[in-house]
Amino acid sequence: MIDVKALGRVAVLMGGTSAEREISLMSGNGVLAALRARGVDAHAFDPAERDLSELKRDGVARCFIALHGRHGEDGTVQGALELLGIPYTGSGVMASAIAMDKVMTKRVWIAEGLPTPRHVWLAPSQQSRERVIAVPDTLGLPLIVKPPREGSSIGITKVTGYSQMHDAVALATRYDPDLLCEEFIDGEEVTCPVLGQGEHAKALPVIRIVAPEGAYDYQNKYFTDVVRYQCPSGLPRDEEHEIQRIVVAAYTTLGCRGWGRADLMIRKSDRKPFLLEINTSPGMTSHSLVPMSAKAAGMSYEQLCLHLIAQASLDTPQ
Repeated sequence: MIDVKALGRVAVLMGGTSAEREISLMSGNGVLAALRARGVDAHAFDPAERDLSELKRDGVARCFIALHGRHGEDGTVQGALELLGIPYTGSGVMASAIAMDKVMTKRVWIAEGLPTPRHVWLAPSQQSRERVIAVPDTLGLPLIVKPPREGSSIGITKVTGYSQMHDAVALATRYDPDLLCEEFIDGEEVTCPVLGQGEHAKALPVIRIVAPEGAYDYQNKYFTDVVRYQCPSGLPRDEEHEIQRIVVAAYTTLGCRGWGRADLMIRKSDRKPFLLEINTSPGMTSHSLVPMSAKAAGMSYEQLCLHLIAQASLDTPQ
């Protein structure tokens, strides 16, 4: 049992300034209502409208980070809260910063022998027309072009021909000066949340994502009901267990804590799973996947929110 009075005053950080602000507000309001329903002294706090230093003035004892994307999921807010000495949900500064950058994440996973699609990273100085048009020669077609430091499928294009590369690059670089081009894995998309830290990290049930014509994009993620989510996944037991094993390894290798969610593709030809990315501040909207997986494991949305805020911590305990 969690003593909600001992949690003190809680700030739910939501909104922010990233491209995912709208989704963050949806997540944050859901968390806020859930915590209040459990008797927690919880209050909304939007860093886009108030200075973080006001958290201390308001007597906030801990923060639930419901921010997504830059300036919320990338280690910056985590660093500010470390300096303020206010415990927070989710991963610390280093793990958050690495996980937000898909290229750095891949480098760590590759070094640890974890499976992730082949990729080409292009800094702004490397994005000449000749260099960009040569990427399919390395990765094959189709391929994926995306900004390496955005989430929610923002700025992503599936490129099926050389002629599409220019427009795909133009879209991705609207959100990030760097460019990540990734081998396309033809198969099934799955996601798997993790709770806990270190040797106590535990994977929740795997969710299989079935989107119309594979279009699991921003609109379909949050604003339609055309995507089907299968949880239980219906995968063979050994496949589910192997995905959970890989996800926990991917999570702990980056030093994540609290909670997170990894996205993967299962290659159709040989059923091999490939890690795409890991989210250290996953969505908590009505369409979000961590609550769905937690429910399958017997944990309600309110119980999940309460568990996460009770586990709030700092990189360096005060």
